[in-house]
Amino acid sequence: MAPAVSVITPCFNAAGTLSRTVASVRAQDFADWEMIISDDGSADDSLAVADRLAAADPRIRVLRWSGPNSGAARARNRALAVSRGRYIAFLDADDEWLPEKLSRQIGFMRAENVAFSFTGFFREKDGVQRQVEVPPSVDHDALLRGCVIGCLTAVYDSAVFGRVPMPELWFRQDYGTWLTLLKQTDRARAVQMPLAIHHVRAGSLSSNRLRASVGTWRMYRQVAGLSRYRATVCLASHLWRRLWN
Repeated sequence: MAPAVSVITPCFNAAGTLSRTVASVRAQDFADWEMIISDDGSADDSLAVADRLAAADPRIRVLRWSGPNSGAARARNRALAVSRGRYIAFLDADDEWLPEKLSRQIGFMRAENVAFSFTGFFREKDGVQRQVEVPPSVDHDALLRGCVIGCLTAVYDSAVFGRVPMPELWFRQDYGTWLTLLKQTDRARAVQMPLAIHHVRAGSLSSNRLRASVGTWRMYRQVAGLSRYRATVCLASHLWRRLWN
């Protein structure tokens, strides 16, 4: 039988963190999941670590990519294409979930008939952990002004949306996906408690503000289809929110 949840995990040179990430999924008090680790041309021992973890739990599958690193969007899309779960969840290979993440979030979605949800989370950098609070819900226009949905917290119902590939951008492909989903439903709703931990690594794509800003601009133009003027206004709003979050 197909699992309830498919956990999509892109992996590139994450040998040092992948075991922690997988352990956080295996520790969930909601057990009806599959985890698809989509290696993206890692040059370290990521594949060996992934294979060892998959051998210990039949719910874990490993996808190999023989080409060069192609980016998180394509790695996620390869996993999405072979996923079997109704609910699609995302967790990068250096982040982690708290044990009640899936039980609370999937329970909320089922009880309230929610098609797209997200949660609060902790952001950890240099050993310092800070809670990121989220609003109770967000619609398309509000999300344009600033992304409040952490990729590691997002879950959508494929029975409503189908399987939605991420736009093949190097930056902000997840943000573009949330905007695409919110064109098909009125809003995403939140479980307003921290249920995941985002680890900010020095040198990671998300830690470089300038590159991230350029990526956000391109996403606004290429995925959201905004005019130059509106993209500029939305980017300014997005950056302002980031200063305070």
